[in-house]
Amino acid sequence: MIKAIRNYLQSFFKLFKKRGKIKLGVYGPPNSGKSTLSNRICKDWIGEELSSVSKIPHETRNVNVKESVVIKNKNKELLFNIVDTPGIATKIDYEDFLRFMNKGMAKKRAKEATRGVIESIKWLDDMDGVLVVLDSTLNPYSQVNITIIGNLAARNIPVLIVANKTDLRKSRIKKIEAAFPQYKVVGISAEKGDNMEEFYDELFKMFK
Repeated sequence: MIKAIRNYLQSFFKLFKKRGKIKLGVYGPPNSGKSTLSNRICKDWIGEELSSVSKIPHETRNVNVKESVVIKNKNKELLFNIVDTPGIATKIDYEDFLRFMNKGMAKKRAKEATRGVIESIKWLDDMDGVLVVLDSTLNPYSQVNITIIGNLAARNIPVLIVANKTDLRKSRIKKIEAAFPQYKVVGISAEKGDNMEEFYDELFKMFK
């Protein structure tokens, strides 16, 4: 009887802790719009941005966290720590950056980006839920995307796939839905703010 009560209390406090402050990881390949979405969420609810954004791959090379972001939806609210992570890549070559910067800077960025990937994976173990941000204009059947989804499935972490850049002509949400049918997919434009209401609806459904 005492053991049963103890187990119940442990489960209760674990749930309370999770609902008290939810660690929400924003993951995906480079330039899919992770930081843009993180900034959109933070600006919507606290009026501040979280990360810098550029068209150069691996602009985010360190994990950035914005704590205590209260998001409200249909008379409910949840408290989040938004965790914007460096882009996941299976290969990082300094030559990929040479059209943006000189050789020395390119090698430095490649080294930092590699460390960022390792850091991103380490942070997965501490996540209560993850947004996987994918560029909806690109083929979803990539090794990087499969690696990300595989890591999340192995850890049994709740996932919402965000098909970003739906404002672009080549956007194909249905391809992402077909690639990962086990997960809910919501299409948005993080840059334009399109369809964010549905995004927040689906975000709350992750933590019923």
